[in-house]
Amino acid sequence: MRRLLGLLVLFASSVAPALSTAAPPRPNRCAEDAGWNDPAVPRRVYGNTWYVGTCGITALLLTSPKGHVLVDAGTTEAAPQVEANIRRLGFRVEDIRAIVGSHAHADHAGGLARLQRASGAPVYALPDAAPVLTTGRAGRSDPQFGVLEPFPAVARVTPINAGGHVRVAQHDLTAHATPGHTPGGASWTWRECESDRCVDIAYVDSLTAIADDTYRYSDDASHPGALAAFRATLAAVAALPCDVLVTPHPSASGLWARLPPGRTAPLVDAGACRAYADTARLRLDDRLAKEASTP
Repeated sequence: MRRLLGLLVLFASSVAPALSTAAPPRPNRCAEDAGWNDPAVPRRVYGNTWYVGTCGITALLLTSPKGHVLVDAGTTEAAPQVEANIRRLGFRVEDIRAIVGSHAHADHAGGLARLQRASGAPVYALPDAAPVLTTGRAGRSDPQFGVLEPFPAVARVTPINAGGHVRVAQHDLTAHATPGHTPGGASWTWRECESDRCVDIAYVDSLTAIADDTYRYSDDASHPGALAAFRATLAAVAALPCDVLVTPHPSASGLWARLPPGRTAPLVDAGACRAYADTARLRLDDRLAKEASTP
């Protein structure tokens, strides 16, 4: 009997890391203008969706007893923080079964290579983003090409088309093509439940019309269809299933005002994606007006 009890204890200790039984750490207050690598204490967003990024750059962990999904990984410098935050919550990085992301810039994809090595999980990306991730370098089709820094190349990238699904346990993430900020920009939606209430979470890519000194959104001859695709993105984002909006830069969606300890606004807002798209449309129109007035 003593031997049997010992084996049961050993078995329980081997599977316990897949579940978080400890109380989550008390979150710190992050400033809306926080730096990319300013440390953040991990915290629950909703249900089994957790924030594991820094104060300035989002990374999310969707957890289950049968494996987890990581959404974005922050900068190269912040990757150890993301890994530590996952473990701080009581979860195992080795239990990540899939990694997805927003766009292939160093501030969001820089940590992917490290987190993939640590977990062994495949990275899923839209076809336009996959070659950038595997080389760590964007091409001239990216509006910010002239000012982008390279990032560590990702060894294993699995292309996924818009409308495709990444499924791990109860989590079913739908990929949405949202080009504009970058050609391969992606957004993700999934259903998350807490107690008896379920909501649609939308992780929506950056929508800012930022470019280097060469790129012009209005130059359709040099970038055929890019502006039309950007406008289609804004319409698509406005129509997403979206009760809880999270963005790669938490300040872009006012996340710190919607999570403890500084909560001053509701987390759930069914109009958040539409408002996010409307703001981006105004900024794009302003950018086009400036291009029209500049030789």
